[in-house]
Amino acid sequence: MEDQGGSGVTVIEQDVVRESARAGRVVLWEESARDGAQAKTLMSAAFRVHLAREQGRMFGADGPRHVVFAAGFPAVCREEFEAVRRVAVEAEGAVSVAAVCRGRAEDVRQAVDAVRGTAHARVMLVVPGSEPMARTMTHRPAREALESAAALIREARAVDDRIAVDICLADASRADHALLADGASALTAAGAGTIVLADTVGCQLPFEAAGLFERIRATADPGVVLASHLHNDLGLGLANTLEALRAGVRVVAASWLGIAERSGMAATEQLLFLLAHDPARAARLLAADTPAWWTAPDLTALPRLARLVAEETGVPLTVTTPVVGTGVGTISTGTPFVHPQLFQPFDPEELLGIAPSTVLTQLASVRVVRAVADRLGHQLDERQARAALAWVKTRAYRTGRAVVEDADFAAYLTGLRVRPEAVTA
Repeated sequence: MEDQGGSGVTVIEQDVVRESARAGRVVLWEESARDGAQAKTLMSAAFRVHLAREQGRMFGADGPRHVVFAAGFPAVCREEFEAVRRVAVEAEGAVSVAAVCRGRAEDVRQAVDAVRGTAHARVMLVVPGSEPMARTMTHRPAREALESAAALIREARAVDDRIAVDICLADASRADHALLADGASALTAAGAGTIVLADTVGCQLPFEAAGLFERIRATADPGVVLASHLHNDLGLGLANTLEALRAGVRVVAASWLGIAERSGMAATEQLLFLLAHDPARAARLLAADTPAWWTAPDLTALPRLARLVAEETGVPLTVTTPVVGTGVGTISTGTPFVHPQLFQPFDPEELLGIAPSTVLTQLASVRVVRAVADRLGHQLDERQARAALAWVKTRAYRTGRAVVEDADFAAYLTGLRVRPEAVTA
């Protein structure tokens, strides 16, 4: 069945992504399994299924309304097709599963086959938005490429009209805005669920990203639902995504740990946290009275899922990784130890389930040393604590490693019991 999307636009019934976006709710387009592959990573089919399910569960029964999981690019090879198909079947109901393809008839049919017969299935066609990209990808002008995309939407819908079809306009950041607005309107009229504007090369500054989405929203037909896909080559993928949201976009692409082609894109864990941990602040960002979520995400899942993605892909969590990194919730110096709330923008334990921990480094104070010793089961008097502090600093510089591991410190403390006179050994 079909309905009219508010302005003569024909859309499929129960396109929960369009429904959510038009209601002002945020939808995350998850790219770690698909664009993440272009970051030289490869997720197994089983892991993609697990990640899709777990990401959907963050939103309870509203997972399909809040997460589009781009499962892969079926045209890559038989194994990739099978992986996408497995996600579509086994993660059905947890998220909306999308297969991604080029704007070619045979690729579109293959993508449809990969997800057909499953609830909330989608295919996304990548077509050129700018003239240089159109000449490279299709050897035709951009306007002709957009017109052919409309025909492909109708072809996909003819194969299975229950599958939503999305269009990603590659290199939209360098395209003619009037052409993009006309194309978005025509593609939506042809049956597209969302129109994704991609900063394919990650070249935009925040004010440029804001201008792109503001102008296209202002001049395209009211039924057009825009989405963002913004790369991070200048380190601005997250900032630009926030600008898209400020401009009224509600479908935004992100990837766990930021993995995507070249320098990646906005990180899923960072974007979700920013939009969910402080609802009042998020409302000011979105400039809307409507809540961002049908069901707010369970943020305590973020550290666990980030660790799983790191283990699967080999992309490490570091001490400086925001929100889920190994430095979150850690204390190593004196004043933060006394007043930790003054040195962190949120409570990691309350919001993320990350218990605070005290780490010994060359910057430790007597308080820090005593706290770690207490944790290891050793009570130190003033003299012992100062001797232990000196030992920690010497150890760090001698080894060239800032962190003194608990096992090494415990061995030193055990030595104090055996040879109390050797407090500086």
